[in-house]
Amino acid sequence: MDPVSAAIARLFGAAPAGLHRLQGGDLSEVWKVRLADGRDVVAKAGLLVIREARMLDAMAEAGAPVPRVLASEKTMMVMEYLPEARPGPESWRALGAGLALLHATTAARYGWSVDYAFGEIAIPNTRGADWVAFWTDNRLLAGRDALPAGLAHRLDALARRLPDLIPAAPTPSLLHGDLWTGNALFTAAGAYLIDPACYHGDAEVDLAMLELFGRPHDAFYEAYGRPEGEWDSRRAVYQLWPALVHLRLFGTGYRGMVEDRMARLGA
Repeated sequence: MDPVSAAIARLFGAAPAGLHRLQGGDLSEVWKVRLADGRDVVAKAGLLVIREARMLDAMAEAGAPVPRVLASEKTMMVMEYLPEARPGPESWRALGAGLALLHATTAARYGWSVDYAFGEIAIPNTRGADWVAFWTDNRLLAGRDALPAGLAHRLDALARRLPDLIPAAPTPSLLHGDLWTGNALFTAAGAYLIDPACYHGDAEVDLAMLELFGRPHDAFYEAYGRPEGEWDSRRAVYQLWPALVHLRLFGTGYRGMVEDRMARLGA
C-alpha cells in the first residue's frame, strides 16, 4: 500500500477507494481522496501540516471561512473537499467579509506560538510588543545572510527607515500570513482561505499580499474596507518580504519584483 493510502487507512479505518493528485503548491503534496464511504476529501502531506492544521482550527474559531480539518497525523492532514468555481463579485465580497472576521480576532502581542517555514525558508514568529521590531527581525532581515551582499546592505538601510514607513502599534490581528490569490479558494457557496501561515500582526500585511500578483475585485474592498493614508508605501514594505522569499525559493526570476518594491521605497 502506498504511503498516502496507508495514512488514510489509519485515520479513517479503511483504505481509500481512489486517489487523484492535485496541483498543490510548490512546497507540499496534495491529493483528492475518495474514502471507502464515498466521501471526497483532500489529503495534504508535508513536514509542517500539523502546525497548519492548528492554524486552520484557529481561523475557524475566529469565524473565518476555511476548510474543516477532519483528521491529521505527523505529516498528513485531511480536510473537507470544496469544489472550485469561477469567482464573481459575490465571491470576492464573501472573501472580504471572511477576511474581516479573521482580522477581528486579536491578541496582546505580535507573532505566533511556534515558528513556521516555506520549504527551507524559515519564518520566525517570536512574539513581541513592538511591531516595527517584529517586522524588521522576523521578516525583512530574517534571511539577509542568504542574499547578495549589496541587496543585504540596502535592506539594512531600509530597516532603519521602517519607523517612518509602517505603523508603530497596529492592532495585532490574526493574519492568514500568505494570502496571495492562489490561497483564496472560490466555490459556488462563497470563498475560503487555504494554506495559511498564521501569526498576529498588522491586518494590512494580508491586504498587501493579496495585491502582490494582481488586484482583488472591487467587491472585496466593498466588504472589507479600503486602506487609508500612505498605503502605497506600506504596501511596498509588506510586499517586499514575500518578494524576498520568492527570490530565495525560486531564483533570480524574482529579482525584478524585489527591485521594484525597493525602488518604490527609495532603497
